[in-house]
Formats: sequence, C-alpha cells, structure tokens
Amino acid sequence: MDRTKFVLPITTIAMAISFMTWSVLSPLASTFEQIYNLSTTQKSILVAIPVLLGSIMRIPLGIYTDRVGGRKMFTGLLLFTIIPLIGAGISNSFAALLFWAFFIGMAGTSFAISVTFVSKLTPPEKQGTALGINAVGNIGTALAGFVIPSIAVAFGLQWAFWILIFPTVIMAALIWFGTPETAKPTEKKTVLGALSVLKFRNTWMLSLFYFVSFGSFVALGIYLPTMLIDIYGINAVDAGFRAAVFVVAATVFRPVGGYFSDKFGAGRVLTYVFIGITVMAFVISFALGNIIIMTIACLLIAVFAGLGNGSVFKLVPTLFPKDTGTVTGIVGAWGGLGGFFPPILMGIVKDMTGSYSLGFVLFALLAFVCLFINWLNFDRRKSQVLYKRIA
Repeated sequence: MDRTKFVLPITTIAMAISFMTWSVLSPLASTFEQIYNLSTTQKSILVAIPVLLGSIMRIPLGIYTDRVGGRKMFTGLLLFTIIPLIGAGISNSFAALLFWAFFIGMAGTSFAISVTFVSKLTPPEKQGTALGINAVGNIGTALAGFVIPSIAVAFGLQWAFWILIFPTVIMAALIWFGTPETAKPTEKKTVLGALSVLKFRNTWMLSLFYFVSFGSFVALGIYLPTMLIDIYGINAVDAGFRAAVFVVAATVFRPVGGYFSDKFGAGRVLTYVFIGITVMAFVISFALGNIIIMTIACLLIAVFAGLGNGSVFKLVPTLFPKDTGTVTGIVGAWGGLGGFFPPILMGIVKDMTGSYSLGFVLFALLAFVCLFINWLNFDRRKSQVLYKRIA
C-alpha cells in the first residue's frame, strides 16, 4: 500500500497537537500570574520562553530531517514532548515552571520537520498548496486557546498539561506506522556544510519576511489573551476564545496564500501582505482604547499573516530544492523568534510607558521595511529569474 497519500493529513494533525503543546502556557498565563504574583514582564517571559527553544532548534531539526527522514524525526519529537508536559504538571514554583516551559518549546520544531517531510513527497507545482494545507496544523494554537482554560477549570492545572499526552502518543504511533520514509539524500552534508545556505541573501530575505508574517501570528496568537485581559479586563476564557479566532483566521488563510502564490507568484502576494500588516499595525497603535477597532484590525492582520506565511513557504522549496529542510529550519527559526521577542518587548513597553502603542508602531515600521525589500527583489521583476538563488 502506498502510504505517501497519508503523509499530508497525518503530519498536519500531528503538527496541530504539537502546536497545542507549544501554546499551552499562553491561555494559562493570567492564572499563573495570580499564583506566583508575576509582573507584566515576567508573565510575558513565561509566555514567550517556549517560543525560544522551538525557534532555535528548528535549524538542527530541519537539517537532520533532510538527512534521516521525517518519519523518524517526527516520531522522536512527539515522544520527547511527553517529558516536559509531565514536568510542567507537577511544577510548584515559577522557576520550575520556566524550566519545563523552555523544553515544551521543542514542540514548535514540529513545523520544520513537517514542512520538510511534506515537501519531499510533493511535486513542485503543488508544493505551495500542499505546504499551505500542512501549515493548517498551526490551528493547534487556537485549539489551545479554546480547550486548555476549560480543562484547567474543570480538572485542575495539572491536567491542562497532562491531557495533551494522550493525542501525542496516538500521533506518534500513526506517523511511525502510517507514513513512508523519505529517500535518503545522495550527498550527505555536514551540519556546517548544510549551513552554507546562509551565504545566499535569499535565505536572509525569506527569514526576515517570516520573522514578520509568522512572528505576528505567533506573537499575537500567544500574547493576545494577556493584552485583552490587561486592557479590557475580560476573563481568561473570553480572551482565549478571541485569540483563538485570530489564530483560526490566520490558519485558514495560509493555504490560500500558498494557492495564490502558485497562481500569481509569491512576490506579488507578499506585497499586499506587508501593505496590510503595516496599515493595520498603525491602526491598532492609535485605537487600543476601542475593542471593536482593535478586534477588526487584529483579524485583518491574521488574514494577511496567514497569506504571508503560505507565500514565504512557496518560495523556500522553489529557491532551495536540495536544501529544503535546512532553509525551512533557518526561516522557521526566524519566524519563531519573531514570536518570541514581541511579547517580551510588549511587556517592557507596557511597564515603561503604561501602553502597548509604541510596540505596534515598531511592528508597523518593520513590516514596511519588508514591503520595500520584497518589492525590490521578488515583486518588481516578474520573470522566473526571481526563483533562482541570488548570492
């Protein structure tokens, strides 16, 4: 039986479970704030710390997925995440919780493994759409916002972590027994050799684009509950629901971004993406006092971020067909870091100025820089030369 057809649905669901694990602390942050009497900055660090390891480790895991295959790497990752989930559930101090939160971040590396796994088994002309569908696994962040607060209320904080162990084990078994292994590369590169892709400026441009598009998805996805509770005084369940809607919107539009990139070109799509993010970030910076405007602007950012995420990863396997795993890891790492720094920056800005406005102004300026770089390198020139490595 050909198991190739099962790779896309199984890895997508497995990534959704992994992203639930990666995001598990976000909807619980206000509860831990009360338990441990945390400052805004401490709470921001707790939310952001899983993003750090989940971002940095995408690089080596992307490289090794190229070398040993997605089936082995994904199964091993899922089994590893069980350990910090158990540890977080039995933590009885803020320091212990931070320790386990750091290792929970490994779940975020599932993105690099899954994208590489799927791209290796998908024809080039369908990769944009397939990778967009695969990235629907990001919806795990939304599921965490929907489900985790209710589980914590009904069964206790420990089970908010432990409940995730059951689907994790199931998906590990499905990947191991239900998917094929990718072909081993004909040329085995050392880690240093694999990282030679860093000499191409396309690697850095795609990393910057993903820092903004995926970073805005992660940062707002995990930090929105904290901001909504802080600014508008709503409860954790309501804030988690609103953040989940944001994540769902971004996730739904990711395959749309991949499809549009297959059809019209990723550079053209990214131009509209960065225009939209720039404008909406400025709108939020001046309208934080109005929850209706804030909600609409955040939802539009979600749409543009989703389109942008799909477009960036149309370019990755096109520009780097032989180094997809490595570049996926690098670009994915920068995207994850784009989700790590903003929550901490927002917390510091809030503590220093009493408002989140300055943080959104800085976000808008960075999106505008991406708009200019993309126009100059990927949208202005319409020929296929765009899809060659540019050293």
